[in-house]
Amino acid sequence: MHATVSSNAPTTARAEEAARNARDTRNDRLFGGLLKACALLVLVSLIGAAASTLWLGRDAFATFGWGFLTSSEWDPSNNRYGALVPVMGTVTTALIALIFAVPVSFGIALFLTEIAPSWLRGPVSSAIELLAGIPSIIYGMWGLFIFAPFVATTIKPWLMNNFSADPPDGQVSWLVTHVPFIAKFFSSEYPFFGAGVLTAGLVLAVMIIPFISSVMREVFQTVPTRLKESAYALGSSTWEVVWDIVVPYTRTAVIGGIFLGLGRALGETMAVAFVLGNTFKFTPSILETGSSIASTIANQFGEAEGLQKSALMAIAFLLFVVTFIVLMIARLMLRRLASKEGS
Repeated sequence: MHATVSSNAPTTARAEEAARNARDTRNDRLFGGLLKACALLVLVSLIGAAASTLWLGRDAFATFGWGFLTSSEWDPSNNRYGALVPVMGTVTTALIALIFAVPVSFGIALFLTEIAPSWLRGPVSSAIELLAGIPSIIYGMWGLFIFAPFVATTIKPWLMNNFSADPPDGQVSWLVTHVPFIAKFFSSEYPFFGAGVLTAGLVLAVMIIPFISSVMREVFQTVPTRLKESAYALGSSTWEVVWDIVVPYTRTAVIGGIFLGLGRALGETMAVAFVLGNTFKFTPSILETGSSIASTIANQFGEAEGLQKSALMAIAFLLFVVTFIVLMIARLMLRRLASKEGS
């Protein structure tokens, strides 16, 4: 009797182990399928959104053809539409935002990780997180009622006096005399009107600084302390440690954070709608008013119908295209950096 029980015990144990392994395998497959579904949901949502905007904007593309991309005309009364001004306004304001936001974010991140005393790091970090949580409409109202008048009375007159071909004080600067093409970027028909492309770009810069600086701060903190201490022990200054140790170690992640901020700037709507001016006039000047894709859709979609609504959906699809191109450039840059690091 005892021999029979002892001989059945290994068989029972093997059966339980096989059942447990089968259950674990089934659970792993279920878990893997669930994760794959979550990942595919993002891809399907993106493709669906882009395809729906393309489909709803097909009338505009069919009516105007490639001229829709190159025309600066936007005339709802005559059903004439072109995407050049919104696309250029979107790209220009985002680039201006990057020009100002990246150096400031870099300085904030380095200050918090390398220089700031411990008692100051907490309040500054909390302030950055608070800025990131402010709604965009608050930035737009601040830009319209506070910052735009400051631009009109201080920044814009100074830029026109030093870089415009028709300065308010009547004296053309030495720089414009020797580099005349620069005046195209700083001319304005309304020198005392604060809204415009530059104002929108500066407001966007304030909005994306918290995102870029937060990413930079986090990646700077991943640099091994031993590397920095070794550089200091060899007599390197703080700037040399940052430039020779911190930046090369984290440059891939830093570029990723910069393009994250660029993506936020490209898609911003309410803040830009307040301070951009929303005029469809193609000009290289950053002091003039303009329009962006997001602000155009926000301002006109409620009243649009027929071909106008199709044109709005068409420029929405172009926003997908512009964002995709930016992300592809980022991927290529990161891949090139990764290949250099490998070599």
